Amino acid sequence: MTEATEAAPARADCVADSAGGLTFHIAGWTRPAPGSYDDWRGALVLVRRGAADSPDGEVRLPLGPTADGRLQAALPSTVALPEGRWDIHVAYGEEEPQRLAPGLNDLRSLVDRRPGPSTSPLSVRIPYATKHGNLSLRSWRRAPHAEAGEIRLEDDTMAVRGRLYRVEYPADWLAGAVVEARCRRRAVPVRTAPLEADGPDFSFTLSYSELARSWDGDRADVWDLWLRPADEAMAPARLARILDDVADKKEIFTYPPRTVAGPRGEVQAQPYYTRGNDLAVRIGPPA
Repeated sequence: MTEATEAAPARADCVADSAGGLTFHIAGWTRPAPGSYDDWRGALVLVRRGAADSPDGEVRLPLGPTADGRLQAALPSTVALPEGRWDIHVAYGEEEPQRLAPGLNDLRSLVDRRPGPSTSPLSVRIPYATKHGNLSLRSWRRAPHAEAGEIRLEDDTMAVRGRLYRVEYPADWLAGAVVEARCRRRAVPVRTAPLEADGPDFSFTLSYSELARSWDGDRADVWDLWLRPADEAMAPARLARILDDVADKKEIFTYPPRTVAGPRGEVQAQPYYTRGNDLAVRIGPPA
């Protein structure tokens, strides 16, 4: 007797719009009886990892029929989705939700996205396939937001260009602002470098040697990069790269290390994107 073949999981195609919204088209899912075209208790269920039991740890989106017989759910940019990774399920009524597999993604509108002027939080959602073959979603919600662009490396410096979003007057916000490097592992002085601004666009050059001066010769230090305005009453902006269609940049956008002199000998400096796509610099022993 042969084993029964396990049914293939339902799949979802995702279409993104330039405002940050997503539309999901579901195929291969059969609603349990007595479901019918007049019975729409089906829902797309988003569950935030590590926060499923919190008040904002689950979002349910109603499913409706489309002309081609599939089911559809919309996640507009106006829905406040907290930052994090969301696992995507499909459910009917009180039935146990089932994970969805990824289908085809149309994320062209996210490539080189340029959000319009606004002071509301910037919503970014990028669907992706997990290593186990399930559909998940990476979400960011930020105001203000400093989008990292070109990164140019010299022998002992990194030059970064970017653009500021989600402040009322970007040029005023950037006037007198600095880039701030904060050491994640230890309480050491914050390092700063001046910014050059042109409207909402900014650039700066950061010295690796300045960061290496604090290295204690032990484990590597990670320095997180922020933009801090001159007005301390304003919130700083974390430097990140999220306005495209790449959910995880750490293994894709890689930069070569540079060897610089430190008080305890040679040290390697290397910029990288974290698991959250934030920009940071690693200072530590040669690999």
